[in-house]
Amino acid sequence: MIQQVENPVLEVHDLTVSYDKKPVLWGIDLSVPKGAIAGIVGPNGAGKSTLIKSIMGLTALSSGYVKIFDQELNEVRQRVSYVPQRESVDWDFPASVFDVVLMGRYSKIGLFKRPRKADTEAALFALKQVGMDKFKDRQISQLSGGQQQRVFLARALTQQADIYFMDEPFAGVDAATEKAIIQILKKLSEDGKTVIVVHHDLQSVSTYFDWVIMLNLRLVASGPTDQIFTSELLEETYGGKLTLLSEVGELMKKGQYPSRDKQ
Repeated sequence: MIQQVENPVLEVHDLTVSYDKKPVLWGIDLSVPKGAIAGIVGPNGAGKSTLIKSIMGLTALSSGYVKIFDQELNEVRQRVSYVPQRESVDWDFPASVFDVVLMGRYSKIGLFKRPRKADTEAALFALKQVGMDKFKDRQISQLSGGQQQRVFLARALTQQADIYFMDEPFAGVDAATEKAIIQILKKLSEDGKTVIVVHHDLQSVSTYFDWVIMLNLRLVASGPTDQIFTSELLEETYGGKLTLLSEVGELMKKGQYPSRDKQ
């Protein structure tokens, strides 16, 4: 089931990506509405991160196209923010928390220009939003995994973008950080921003996302979570390989969706 959207903020058409002539994404067609918090779910190797990277122009397309706000990425890049996986970052790079967050303003101030007062204030405000303002002078290598993820989110927030792509922002973080992140994402949505998240925890999908994209090399389904996130489509997406699948199916039947902070 693939629900098309009128005037989507993101439109992906016939997107195919291949590595060494082997397709890792095949014929993806989807659209996402403004203000959605969309979760991309699927098994390991399904192409979830590749989908985000291809949308961001970080991976070459074999075919198809992507439009954001009905334009090419390069035309709207300042309105787009990307949070990569924490594991893909060199955390030994000598920079303070504040320096990393201020990097989110570079697209607005230019790489070789001095930050303005407004840029500094935006960075400090973002750090306060994620509860990391007291750590602004600390080296990023001295932070825990959850703290590093909060800093990454703060850097994205300073961009003041209209659409945010996040690759596994909840991976390896504590329950308090996860709760803080989802509260920020919901506030972004309330402000009319769109958030698209690669996610692996099926038990929190119905709580966190109002839109879901189910992926396994091909697009299985895309649409409102209450319509798309069904046992049948989960089985089609995961091929019955998840031991968690039957447990999630039972929870769905009972209408129970436990979140980490309740455990």
